[in-house]
Amino acid sequence: MDKESREALQVAKELTCKFIETRTVSPGNFAEIFPVIYRVVAQTIRECEEERDD
Repeated sequence: MDKESREALQVAKELTCKFIETRTVSPGNFAEIFPVIYRVVAQTIRECEEERDD
């Protein structure tokens, strides 16, 4: 797993935990929500890296 993927996984985990704490996400729909959060975070990291490279 590359650095960006690890970072995205960590941020997605932290965000999901916060959403569970605020009852925006429940443990019951975790499997549905977590992949979406991960994809958004990973895409944002990739876009920021591309902008920095330009």
